[in-house]
Amino acid sequence: MKCKTIVGLFLMSTLAVFSQNASVVSPNKKISVELRNSANTQVGGWYLKVNYSNDGKISEVFQQITLGLDRADQSFSTALKYLKTSKPNLINEHYSVVHGKRVQCTNSANEVVVSFENQGKSKLNLIIRAYNDGVAFRYEFPEKGGTFVVNDELTTYCVADSTKRWLEKFNPANEGLYTSSKDGNLQQDWGYPALFNTPDKGCWYLIHEADLDKNYCGTKLSNVAEKSKYKLTFPDQWNGRGQGEVKPTITLPWKSPWRVVIIGSLSDIVESTLVDDVSTPSIISKTDWIKPGIASWNYWSSNHGTKDFKKVCEFADLAASMGWPYTLLDWEWDTMGNGGKLEDALKYIHSLGLKPLMWYNSGGNHTWVSSTPKDRMLTHENRVEEFTKLKKLGVAGVKIDFFESEKQSMIQYYLDILEDAAKFDMMVYFHGCLVPRGWARTYPHLMTYEGVRGAEWYNNGPEFTTTAPEHNTILPFTRNVVGAMDYTPVTFTNSQFPHITSYGHELALSVVFESGIQHMADRPEGYQDLPDAAKTFLKEVPNAWDNTKLLDGYPGKDVIIARSKGNAWYIGGISAERFPKNKTLSFNFLPENVKYKLTLISDGEHDKKLVTEYMVVEKSSVVKVRLLGRGGFVACLKPIL
Repeated sequence: MKCKTIVGLFLMSTLAVFSQNASVVSPNKKISVELRNSANTQVGGWYLKVNYSNDGKISEVFQQITLGLDRADQSFSTALKYLKTSKPNLINEHYSVVHGKRVQCTNSANEVVVSFENQGKSKLNLIIRAYNDGVAFRYEFPEKGGTFVVNDELTTYCVADSTKRWLEKFNPANEGLYTSSKDGNLQQDWGYPALFNTPDKGCWYLIHEADLDKNYCGTKLSNVAEKSKYKLTFPDQWNGRGQGEVKPTITLPWKSPWRVVIIGSLSDIVESTLVDDVSTPSIISKTDWIKPGIASWNYWSSNHGTKDFKKVCEFADLAASMGWPYTLLDWEWDTMGNGGKLEDALKYIHSLGLKPLMWYNSGGNHTWVSSTPKDRMLTHENRVEEFTKLKKLGVAGVKIDFFESEKQSMIQYYLDILEDAAKFDMMVYFHGCLVPRGWARTYPHLMTYEGVRGAEWYNNGPEFTTTAPEHNTILPFTRNVVGAMDYTPVTFTNSQFPHITSYGHELALSVVFESGIQHMADRPEGYQDLPDAAKTFLKEVPNAWDNTKLLDGYPGKDVIIARSKGNAWYIGGISAERFPKNKTLSFNFLPENVKYKLTLISDGEHDKKLVTEYMVVEKSSVVKVRLLGRGGFVACLKPIL
């Protein structure tokens, strides 16, 4: 009996030591990650357990994140032998960015590396990091030599019943609406990022991936097999018109993209830069040619506007009158007429002190869209020839559209474009594309992505008229968290289908939505007919920020965001709800003993009316704001010197 007790105590001690060595805690002690074995032994299948602690209350984020990879030659999943866990390593890196929600960022986490081997003695490492605002993990094959196909990635997030979730049905252009639910009864493929609120309401988390490179494909989430389990899955064969291989091919040594979960309060989610933090640092040392800014854009109000030289000039005049640095020539610039051709338009744009941006079809058989110019970005030789011409013409950047796939070959194409563009000091933004994967840190001339159902959907049918208000209040907690978002906002007039959002709501989108190049989508009179205060606000509002704070909000209901540039703060607030409401603005994010002049522009007596108030505020001040149904407001705070 005594011998059995000693053996039992030894086993318990061994397991406790093993569990402790395979765990990591965030620097602020709020987030913990534990590696566990499904059979409670040192050989078999493995999973991660994640907890979040706030003021002594512990929320279970994931009871289980299943781990594993299947290569074509062998499996790394159910028969992995634990070898060792490294000593915890503090990652502590500070970096700055040219554009985004925060200019100074910190990549700070505790990291451990867990080593395994499979039955064939091949090695697999699992790199786990715990951040103050989330967790990240990635797989590593450390051995050198060999090229293999990955048949499947087994990473699966097991989500507890009664977890509130906001998910977007996957489509290759990532232009769907988010659906909210409290269960997993909708079973299908879902796009990134995916937002969840734990059953106890104590914790929010957002699932994404980052640092995707040429050695893998993009993935998505699928709960088709089991409703509570969201498994990473590869692209479908039909994506990109069937072009490219579904399964990625890797060459050893190899690391997977980071599997990222942002964790905490809603403000932790909105303010996080975790997707960029874990991504590869900038490969561009000289960045003075990368200039974030606002652009005028004619496509929303006139789908064939760039065919018309006079229309192009009208939008250039708009940008000049508003002090915006850019105007975009969208599709059909190669068939421009009515008084001038492309060269005439570029000459006119430059004469106003503006920089032109130009649209391209991504080309190739991966897209059915025949719009021209097509194929000029498709190969390295094409791009060098085209970028050489554009550089001589004084074009500052290119918008490239219709990628329609996240297969490995398409990921390689995206990154080839960015690498070639950098050699010509050419800014880039992608449309009809994937959502951000942290590339803006590596390639800071990547200014923005579409990957969102934006304002152009007012041209696609009547649906967006009714869904836009709620959609707009979900995006700051989901899609725009993970990177720049080219929604093409701030439209006061109507396009093919009308708005039901107020002027205050539309004005606020200039602050609520973040994009390295912000395309103001309305026609010239939409801005020219605004009251002076609103017009001045749009002339002055930045689009690259020093800091970002969530002041209030809940996805699908309302959101208030404050962003700073220099000593000034800009606030945007919007509501999705049908009836008027009052919101309270507090300014506790301001420094002590500094007074600010507040310019508040909010909804008036009806949805096309704005009212402006001026007052002096400080850190302790409180201001009431009235929003109409589906309304909004903006505020600008400048220190009184």
